[in-house]
Amino acid sequence: MQGTLLLTKAEIIRLRRNRRFLIFTIALPVVLYLIFAKQKATAYGVSFEAFYMVGMASFGAFSGAFNNNTIRISQERKDGWIRQLRLTPLPANAYVVAKIISSMVTTVPSIVIVLLLGRFYAGVHLEAWKWVAIGVTIWLGTLIFAALAVAVGYTFNPDSVQPVALVIYFFFVIFGGLWFPLSGGLKKFGEFTPTYQVVRISTDVVGSGAVSVAAVVGIAVWLVIFLSLATVAVRATAETV
Repeated sequence: MQGTLLLTKAEIIRLRRNRRFLIFTIALPVVLYLIFAKQKATAYGVSFEAFYMVGMASFGAFSGAFNNNTIRISQERKDGWIRQLRLTPLPANAYVVAKIISSMVTTVPSIVIVLLLGRFYAGVHLEAWKWVAIGVTIWLGTLIFAALAVAVGYTFNPDSVQPVALVIYFFFVIFGGLWFPLSGGLKKFGEFTPTYQVVRISTDVVGSGAVSVAAVVGIAVWLVIFLSLATVAVRATAETV
C-alpha cells in the first residue's frame, strides 16, 4: 500500500508541473466562465450563472481525469514503464490505482476555483451544504472518466489514442450539456450521458435541493460500465505490457 501511495504522490507532482494539464483543467474553464457566465437567462430551473458554474467545474475536472491520463497511459504502455513497474514489489494494480487516485486529487483545485468564481464573481448564493454537495457530485463524477481513461489508454496505441480520446471527450462534453443547456431531442439523447446526469444532479441541488434517484442510478451504471471496460482492457494487455 505504501508503494502505491508513493507512486500516486509521484503522479501528482508530475501533473502539477504539466502546463497542458493546468491549462485545460483550470485556466480554460476559468476563462470561459469569466466570459460567458453573466447572462440574463435560466437553465434547468436555475440562473445561468449557477448552471455555467456547474458546467465549467465539470468541464475542467473531467478533462483532467480523462484527456491527460488517456494519452499518458498509452505512451507509458508503449515505453515499457508499466512493464518495469510489474518487475517491482508493487501490487499488480498499483499503476491503475495511482492514476485514478491522482486524478481525484488533482481535479479538486479546478472544481474549487470555479465554484469560488460562481460565488464571488457571478454572485451565486447557496446554502453551505449545497456548495459541498455540488463539489462532491462533480468530484465523484471524475472517477467515471478516470476509469474510462484507463480503458482507452490500455486499448489504443499512442499514434491513435489522442484523436480517439478527443472524440470521446467532446461527445460527452457536448451531449452532456457542459457548454450549454440542452433542450428538445438533444436533451432526450443527452439524458443518457454521465456528464448530463452530473450537471442535472448539481442544478437540482442548486434549485429545489431534491435529487432525482434516476440520475444517481444513471451515474452508478456508467461507473460500473467504465470500470468493467478498464478491467477488461488491463487484463487483455496483462501479458504484453
